[in-house]
Amino acid sequence: MGRMKSLLMMGLIFVLIVSLVACNNTSEKTATTKPAANDKGDKTEEVGTVNIGYSGPLSGPAAFYGERTLNGVKMAAEEINDAGGIEVGGKKYNLNIVSLDDKYLPNEAGANAKRLIQENKTPIIFTPHSGGVFALQVFNQQDKFIIGAYTSEPKVSEVGNKLTVRIPPRYDGYLAPFTDYEMDKFGKKIAFLPTASQYGKDWSEKLKTHWEKEGGKVVYNSSIDFAKETDFFTIVTNALKEKPDVLFIGGASEPTAKVAKQARELGFKGGFIVMDQAKLDEMKVVTGSYDVLNGAIGVMPLVESSSPAIPDFVKKYKDKYGETPGSEAGLNYISMYIFAEAMKAAGSVDDAEKIQAQMQAGVDNTPDDVKTYEYTKFIDGGFDGDLEVAAIEDGKIVPIKIK
Repeated sequence: MGRMKSLLMMGLIFVLIVSLVACNNTSEKTATTKPAANDKGDKTEEVGTVNIGYSGPLSGPAAFYGERTLNGVKMAAEEINDAGGIEVGGKKYNLNIVSLDDKYLPNEAGANAKRLIQENKTPIIFTPHSGGVFALQVFNQQDKFIIGAYTSEPKVSEVGNKLTVRIPPRYDGYLAPFTDYEMDKFGKKIAFLPTASQYGKDWSEKLKTHWEKEGGKVVYNSSIDFAKETDFFTIVTNALKEKPDVLFIGGASEPTAKVAKQARELGFKGGFIVMDQAKLDEMKVVTGSYDVLNGAIGVMPLVESSSPAIPDFVKKYKDKYGETPGSEAGLNYISMYIFAEAMKAAGSVDDAEKIQAQMQAGVDNTPDDVKTYEYTKFIDGGFDGDLEVAAIEDGKIVPIKIK
């Protein structure tokens, strides 16, 4: 009798285990598809899910920057989903953003990308720093995923990686207008205090070459590791001892603004060349007003742009996130729309090579009402459009015409 009870108990346990496994398998299967409804509310088709990866700084000194790049991607994806998703090969798909924190570290970005590919099969992975892009370029062609490269570093497009999409314009287009403005307004002696990232080093090298070519002199050349340093008193003091007319500063907006503010507190009255990663309007949040940034030149703040889609985008972003959007949000927002259109043109949501081959179609087919930037071409691995430059004069944004 005891043996019979034991066998019955084991049988019940076995049935329970099989039932649980069946439930789990059903759950996993339905996690990537869901019934879609027609106009009458009848369930008619399955909607697939395309996972889009993101690896960027979501903690630490650059978190402000990383969160806003991610916000742009997420906002576009949610709008696309709310409008019915994308139809590719006769099937509907929604976009699902899977984000991981890399703390602004290239090795972490590489590890995150491997995880996103293995666990989520992401055909596209956004990363908002050149160090992360270079780390991903080591294996993205082999693993067959596109890098959504939010960096203006020209080298990411020059290495010949056929699955990299550079989102912002190349920064070397800013060298001449930035230099001309600051030399004309303040003088030819410059001190370098940019971010210590590879991106900062490359920017510095190109600016130094151009500045000296135009007859200028670099009187101090150093950099700041924003991941480790939060008080810039010593390095700014050392730079100002060389009596520069201009400071070259840049990196994420928040720490860059703190460098400018500290320079003013130490008596600096010259101009600032602001690397394009830092945004003037986002720096204003830290400095309290544009007055601290008088004499600065940088990229045009998104809210001041002439694009007709900006007012509606700004309103939607404010409603959603409770703040004014910057370039990070705007550029990643439109790029997500372009990627979605490229998938539609390619007839595939997972073939990275086919999607990459249709990036121009993605640019051409992007709706006008979401064009936060007026891109017209996809060329040499990146989006191309007119550069918009601005300076701060008398506490106000002033457009600067590029010659």
